[in-house]
Amino acid sequence: MSAVDPRLSINQATIKYADLATALQVTAEAGVQGIGLWREPVNEVGLDVAARMLADSGLRFTTHCRGGFFTLPAGPERVAALDDNRRAIEETATLAAAGAAGSTAVLVLVAGGLPEGSRDIAGARERVRDAIGELSADAAAAGVTLAIEPLHPMFGSDRCVVSTLGQALDIAAGFDPAVVGAAVDTFHVWWDPQVLEQIARAGREGRIATYQVCDWKTPLPVDVLLSRHYPGDGIVDFGSLTQAVVATGYDRDIEVEIFNADIWAQDPAEVVRRTAESFGAAVSPHLR
Repeated sequence: MSAVDPRLSINQATIKYADLATALQVTAEAGVQGIGLWREPVNEVGLDVAARMLADSGLRFTTHCRGGFFTLPAGPERVAALDDNRRAIEETATLAAAGAAGSTAVLVLVAGGLPEGSRDIAGARERVRDAIGELSADAAAAGVTLAIEPLHPMFGSDRCVVSTLGQALDIAAGFDPAVVGAAVDTFHVWWDPQVLEQIARAGREGRIATYQVCDWKTPLPVDVLLSRHYPGDGIVDFGSLTQAVVATGYDRDIEVEIFNADIWAQDPAEVVRRTAESFGAAVSPHLR
């Protein structure tokens, strides 16, 4: 196997069933230098223990997944969601401080879908903006960037009312770019006819907080959430998207984030190896 690209980071979702210790071990042993963590495995062991484990691994910390889900109207559930996001901000800051040099304190936000019984998607997007406004001071104080992640429109009803990079940037526009940015994920943006100009806009505005990659292949499974593939196994044009991101000056790590039941069922060490190989073939050539 050729050398692992030094900018590759493994998003922990790619090896979903590996606990934190295993995820850190197989990532480091494969020669990958970065990892993006998810809140559930971190909370299983506790934040302080997770931070020590990350520090001992020698890996860079690239993102924390995920905050968000705050499209609910005013009431106790919205208050609880905002409080949970404040805890996520604290976790992100602690883990970034524990990671190796070059770690980034980025909390990925998935906005949330339409509240039950609602058809008011414009109103839901405004509540996303309002929620980020309430959280921005906490993020700034912690040195954390809130990365709004647009999701493919098929998730608009149940997971994310923010469907394009342009919409994410419009929401972020009123905030300091160091505090509110955007996540560019190839799975979610490849289809957008404006994506290249919006990536350029994100670069001009200093808002690309993280670049995540995986592939799209049809037919989609019944659960479309689990339809992500290794880079190069589908139809995403990693050349144009990666070159556009690089042209903005983005020089951070790049995560591979895969939700796929067949991949999750495999040995996590083999998944990391295969991820590094596919990234090297499909993405790395466009980083030079």
